[in-house]
Order: sequence, then structure tokens, then C-alpha cells
Amino acid sequence: MKIILNNSILRKTLGPFNDIGFVPTMGGIHEGHVSLIEKSIKFNKKTIVSIFVNPKQFNDIKDLKSYPSNIKNDLAILKKIRKLDFIYIPKFKDIYEDKEQSQIKIKKKNKILCAKYRKGHFEGVLDVMSRLTTLIKPKKIYMGKKDFQQFFLVRNFIEKRFNTKVIGCKTIRNKNKLALSSRNFLLDKQDLKDVEKITKTFLNIKNKLKNIRNINIFFTKIKKRFRKVF
Repeated sequence: MKIILNNSILRKTLGPFNDIGFVPTMGGIHEGHVSLIEKSIKFNKKTIVSIFVNPKQFNDIKDLKSYPSNIKNDLAILKKIRKLDFIYIPKFKDIYEDKEQSQIKIKKKNKILCAKYRKGHFEGVLDVMSRLTTLIKPKKIYMGKKDFQQFFLVRNFIEKRFNTKVIGCKTIRNKNKLALSSRNFLLDKQDLKDVEKITKTFLNIKNKLKNIRNINIFFTKIKKRFRKVF
């Protein structure tokens, strides 16, 4: 496994290869990331993982500063993965070596869910993914479906502009059904219990929906129950 710290080495290292699987991360490596990496290793000749906390996708400076980042721990996990070829740990200047201002805009129809409340977030995500794809030139990019809106927007954006496939992979959960996420590292024990409880409740609702005839009455009852419990 080779650690790459700048674009000059990146280009020299990846130049000979045309079957590269890419797993983009912002660190906080967990089993969900590991599952993506193992899938890439299985279906591509070479696999590269990036670790870069992209400031352009944060609309809140406090959120950026608190984002769980521990490169020493991340590398310890990644070094245990057999057949992982490269880890790319760029600096801001490597990613944004082209200083031209991004012209990416999210379409009005897509300004729903997270995009409605996190101004500029997905524009920042698409910008950095475009830059990383230009640098790495992967055949395939592997992303989890946990952040489905992000996966949907990235896949549509990248596949229209690059000769690259964006592969959606299943969400990895802990024993209490909570989706693994780097941000889970920010939760204390009680917070973790609370979100696990909410997750189980939502999954239970999802299973019941198949047999519900009157959706409106069902959701009215669910809202009342949520207000009492949470």
C-alpha cells in the first residue's frame, strides 16, 4: 500500500493504470468505508482511497471544525485491508490547484431534503467530486447509499461528464440497526442510544407500510407516538 501526498506523485503513480476503483472519504474511517474498499478491490485491478475534509461543502464553520478527523486512526484501519493499493491524502492546494470559481448549481427540482437546508453543500460536494475524478480518472467510484441524495446527485453529475461509473453500495449498520457514519463518533452513549431507538422505529414503520391501507391515518398516529417518545 502506497500513501500519496501530492498531485505530482499521484499522476506518476496512477498513470500506467486504466482500471482504477476509487473510494472518496473525508476520514473517520469505519466498517462502511471498509465494505466499499473491499468491493472496489474485488472488481478493479487497482483501488485508491482518498482522505480529504472538503471545506467547500460545509455551510457552517462550526460543523467543519468539529468534523471527526483522526488520520492516525484512519491509516491504522486502512493498513489492515489486504490488497488496498493507494491512499491519497491531498492538501487543499492539491484539490483546488485549478483556482477557477465553480459554476456548479443544483437544479431547483433537486433543492429538497438536505439541499433545502444546507445551502451550497451539494454544490461543494459535486465540485470536489469533479476535481477528484479529473485527478484520479477512475473507472468506477464506490459510494454508500446511506446518503442517498448525495449518491443520486453525484452519480448523475459524474456519469454525464466523465467515462466513470458511480456504484451505489448497501448501507452498513451496527448491531442495533444504526447506519454507520463518521459523524457517529461525535455522539455520546446516550445520544447513540437515542438515534438507535429512532432508527429501529423508522425501520419498523417501513416494514408496516406494506400492509397499510390508509396512509394518512397511519402517519397521524406515528406523529403522535413520536412526540410522546422523543
